[in-house]
Amino acid sequence: MVYTGISPHGQGSETTFAQIVSDEYGIPIEKVVILHGDTDSTPEGRGTYASRSTPVGGAALFTALQRLKEKMKHIAASMLEASASDITLQDGRFFVTGSPQKSVAFDEVALLANTSNSLARGIEPGLETTAFFEAENFTFPFGTHICAVEIDKDTGEVQIIRYVAVDDCGRQLNPMIVAGQIHGGLAQGIGQALWEGVVYGEDGQLLTASFMDYALPLAPALPVFELDHTVTPTDVNPLGVKGVGEAGTIGSTPAIAAAVADALGVDYIEMPLSPEKLWSIIHQKQ
Repeated sequence: MVYTGISPHGQGSETTFAQIVSDEYGIPIEKVVILHGDTDSTPEGRGTYASRSTPVGGAALFTALQRLKEKMKHIAASMLEASASDITLQDGRFFVTGSPQKSVAFDEVALLANTSNSLARGIEPGLETTAFFEAENFTFPFGTHICAVEIDKDTGEVQIIRYVAVDDCGRQLNPMIVAGQIHGGLAQGIGQALWEGVVYGEDGQLLTASFMDYALPLAPALPVFELDHTVTPTDVNPLGVKGVGEAGTIGSTPAIAAAVADALGVDYIEMPLSPEKLWSIIHQKQ
């Protein structure tokens, strides 16, 4: 059971955190339960802004796992009549290094940890710890986004012909979740560039007060994104991970705006790049 002060809203943090536990302990991911947003169990938490969930929250989780692992090694050592420094945890079993045939299961050690009258002298019962992590520096990802567009001179409509994004978020714990984050970010950034805008009338009345008037990106208007990555682990946290949530939004908006401006031969166009606005630019030049 893991209690976390990071409450996700679509980033897949529960899966990533459970994967960290599973990988570190060698236990099935189905046995890991992640709880968040419960002030009874986690009275302090700062949320999941600025791509900090895994670089900060995941690093705190990793630190806590190491502490409990060391305690479990001492318990396993007493069960195996060995020194804790000679104990290895692998595939959900503790064994004496070099002698994997002499081992005890993770579940057995966890059970004994909560049986105070059976523990070796000097070992406190229970397996519980709290860890905080404060990074010494930021963990900025980096990347390059390139797109090609076509503009219909008769309607001003923009069609994205090709979009390529290469990002580096350090070590990828779950590549599928990383790709999903980038896909969502790309859609958000492209929407900002091409369609989304808050419009007021001359009398100050908001004209885009509902989704009937405020345009959001729809799947048919988006291309098949071509994604690739480089991997440059950071030394700011023990996992080597960087944030990725904003990578798609930061790269896509200027990439689209630059492509449209280049296609029209102008230096700058105020977003959103609506068909009406682009049609006017095209026909002013003719």
